Amino acid sequence: MTDEGPKRRGTVFTGMMPPGGLPPIDRAAEARAVIMRMFSQDAFSKWLGVEVVEDDVGRCVLRMTVREEMTNGFGTAHGGIVFSLADTALAFCTNADGDTSVALDCSISYPAAVRPGDVLTATGTQETTTRKIGFASVTVVNQEGVTVGHFRGTVYRTLKPHR
Repeated sequence: MTDEGPKRRGTVFTGMMPPGGLPPIDRAAEARAVIMRMFSQDAFSKWLGVEVVEDDVGRCVLRMTVREEMTNGFGTAHGGIVFSLADTALAFCTNADGDTSVALDCSISYPAAVRPGDVLTATGTQETTTRKIGFASVTVVNQEGVTVGHFRGTVYRTLKPHR
């Protein structure tokens, strides 16, 4: 090695360390990139009208408006609509750390009805993780702040990085 300073290939340092060490890793920016890459390839969430409101490592907030074609025979939103929004929040909050995670088990409770025109907000939070398993909760509320869905999910962590 010489005293010429760091040698660079892209953003990877080779050779000597730069003065002051390596720049800090921006985990929030990495999480945002993973979530936006996943979202860009998610045709179903786009059909739902999902919007990413907040993103961070282990957390995300999504929003969507319930449309008339999303209702069931009772004139309320089909339960699969709320479940799908919550499932997307689960996927984003558990994959935001950069490793691919897939759902193993999910359950939901519906404490209040959802109607066409309701604006739903899902907040997903990764609660705990081990090397191979992650647990998360998602709370879905309507525009009045009324909880319309309590969702719990367990994911398998593949330890394969997102590409």
